[in-house]
Amino acid sequence: MNDDELTDVLEDAGLSPYQAEAYVALLELGTASATDVAESCDVPDPRIYDVLRDLESKGYIETFQQDSLTARARDPKGVLEDLRSRSNKYLDAAETIEERWDQPEISDHEVSIVKRFETVINRARELIEGAENQIQMGVNTEQFYELQPTLREARARGIDIKLSICTKPDAEIPTHDELEGVCTEARHRSIPAPFLVLVDRTWTCFAPHRHSISNYGVLVNDRTHTYVFHWFFLTCLWEIWDTLYTSRTPETPTTYVDLRHAVRDIEPLLDEGARIEVVVSGYRTQTNESVEITGVMTEVDYTGKNMGRVEPVPLAQLAGRVAATVVAGDRTYEVGGWGAVLEEIEATNITVTDIQYE
Repeated sequence: MNDDELTDVLEDAGLSPYQAEAYVALLELGTASATDVAESCDVPDPRIYDVLRDLESKGYIETFQQDSLTARARDPKGVLEDLRSRSNKYLDAAETIEERWDQPEISDHEVSIVKRFETVINRARELIEGAENQIQMGVNTEQFYELQPTLREARARGIDIKLSICTKPDAEIPTHDELEGVCTEARHRSIPAPFLVLVDRTWTCFAPHRHSISNYGVLVNDRTHTYVFHWFFLTCLWEIWDTLYTSRTPETPTTYVDLRHAVRDIEPLLDEGARIEVVVSGYRTQTNESVEITGVMTEVDYTGKNMGRVEPVPLAQLAGRVAATVVAGDRTYEVGGWGAVLEEIEATNITVTDIQYE
């Protein structure tokens, strides 16, 4: 660092331009009269005495009287501590600014726009770590491997994870072994897609795919908005794509986190006269109180039922109201799916515990 650069830094540290120049000159001279210091820098002769006294009051130098006022730089220990302290404050300030720019406050019922993809994927990782029920996600292969350890931990906690791997047609995709223990079911979409993570019907993390001209991310903490992204996931990232892996088996119990998927499987069994025993977990729609009922599912109904019977039921026929009737003891319950309003219970889990034919 040359003299000019050192002078600039000392000015940033709080010295005036004259004070900084005089101090740098004294560092070179060692001990010098006020006149010699003035001649070695750009401080005018009439000002040099005031400048030296100010430097002495700040602890940078000491002055004493010989034939004339003489000065020398003090042990720089105190100056160095001050500069290092200032340096650390600048670093702390820089880190704080970067963090606040990258990580806007995430509060309830908020849609936040962020500028960096790293912010989106880091928030997705945090939400996956705290998931309580279900995760839906669309990622490319690289993003899958980045989140794989976190997904494995979530799956070990019993979280239902539907995973869509979205790539170019000829890209490498995770193997069956790499998917096992990481998700409930995985499918491959042979077209690139946005990064999307939905957690517990409430949180959405979204970012355009890497080839998009836009560089931003969206973080949503709102059930209504997340429901819209849920249908994007179902129609664009899930419904028509080939299955890579599934942990489901024909044997019971079988758990569903979406009533629409349960209806597809259960309706044909009801038509055959089967007795379907279920455990339904969810919330009472009027009070938001958590509830769990054990009983027999006797009927399913959905808006598109009058369009004619096709197996499996097309997703379009399940886009409206979907409900199931569950008899538990002497009570009959109407159970709805995500976003239920008319039904008594919004189901978050439907577990088929037994199927019997009478």
